[in-house]
Amino acid sequence: MEISKLHIYVFSLFLIGMFFGVQKGNAQEETFNETFTYEEFLGVVKKYHPLVRQADLILTTSEAKLLKARGYFDPKVTADFNKKRYKDTEYYSLFNGSFKIPTWYGVELKAAFDKNQGDYINPENYVPEDGLASFGISVPVGQGLWINKRMAEVKKGKLYQELGDYERTLAVVDAITEASAAYFDWKQQYDKAKLYETFYENAKERQEWIVKSIVLGELSPIDSVESGINLKTRRLEWEQANLKLTKSRLSLSNYIWTEDEIPLEVSEQMQPEETLKDNILSVLNINPVSEEVDLENHPKLKALSTKIAMKDVDRRLMANKLLPKLNVNYNYIATPDYIDNYNWDDYKIGASLSFPILLRKERADVKIAKAELSNAQYGLKFQMQELQNKVKAKFAELNSYQEQILMNADLVSDYQQMHNAEVRLFEMGESSIFYINTRENKLVKARVSQIELENDYFLIAAELYRTLAIL
Repeated sequence: MEISKLHIYVFSLFLIGMFFGVQKGNAQEETFNETFTYEEFLGVVKKYHPLVRQADLILTTSEAKLLKARGYFDPKVTADFNKKRYKDTEYYSLFNGSFKIPTWYGVELKAAFDKNQGDYINPENYVPEDGLASFGISVPVGQGLWINKRMAEVKKGKLYQELGDYERTLAVVDAITEASAAYFDWKQQYDKAKLYETFYENAKERQEWIVKSIVLGELSPIDSVESGINLKTRRLEWEQANLKLTKSRLSLSNYIWTEDEIPLEVSEQMQPEETLKDNILSVLNINPVSEEVDLENHPKLKALSTKIAMKDVDRRLMANKLLPKLNVNYNYIATPDYIDNYNWDDYKIGASLSFPILLRKERADVKIAKAELSNAQYGLKFQMQELQNKVKAKFAELNSYQEQILMNADLVSDYQQMHNAEVRLFEMGESSIFYINTRENKLVKARVSQIELENDYFLIAAELYRTLAIL
């Protein structure tokens, strides 16, 4: 769910001042816990993380490509001046200036001005003393009329812009999925650390009770050795869990940034969302009921369709090159002072024709373009089918893990009952520390399994989100 910019900004400042420490910071830590929910975490990631901002550069690049393509239609001003003077003789002084305007269908408009003089000027360059102006048009009658390189580049530039939007969406989805995995790992290690801390405290209380009972002569001294081993084991497990928690917290900090691109570090007082299992699908905008998903507007398929459209432009351009190059031009010429007095007899016309006899290069280019287009179309069909099956597989995994979590929860409940019963028997003198530790080990294993199953469930939900690409 998207949250307002103001809320994110205020929340970020709150995190900086209260619950986070800047990596270089030495501020005092707070002495109370605060929940950092998954939804709030994603809000910060989507707003400020460098990977998301980096994805925005895809749009900038695609816009630049379109701007570059439109540059092919920019008007162009040219000027050429050459002069030769030797031993007081002016051989020639030649000036030609022109202004060209390319248009969409290959037609080019041109205005020019020539002013030439000298003793040894080429006769074809003779112009009136005031110079000669011309206004004309050049038309490609054959190749280049309906499609040419300029038109193709602009069409592809517009498609690049669409492609950039789809690729940006996919990049943001990947960044969110990657960040989510870090949050899930932080939650998993936090829950394990709390679990081992609880059992360590229980083992410490039991050890103290057993020592007192031994002093009173109610228990054998060997019982303290058995309970001591369990206490040391729980202490070791807790220490290992704390190390993993620290590493996961630092990994999570890689995704926490402020609007001013300042990295933050998650403090030890922050805790993950307890009810994440109940909220994760709604946060990721996944409908857990319906597995029928409309993939026609999927960013990945849209991106492939856009690439196919670009290859089709290339195919049309290659096919157009099978036509002969036939350019016709007409220019009306007049001196600057008679430019409004049109005279049909004053003009320059020209035509050029070029056509390869065998067309082997052109025919080969068309075949290559068609093959690349067909290859992209086959790839689109495969990707569509693969996405459909992948979505179904992820939904199946999601449902399976939901069932496994429920089953394991029943096991945890049963092991808890067995452990409690064993403790009561021990208190009545009908059991031993060995049996209590055995029951407790199975209970700990079942609860750790529950945490790991929930983590797997979260990861599957995130992978389903990535597959659906719901931004």
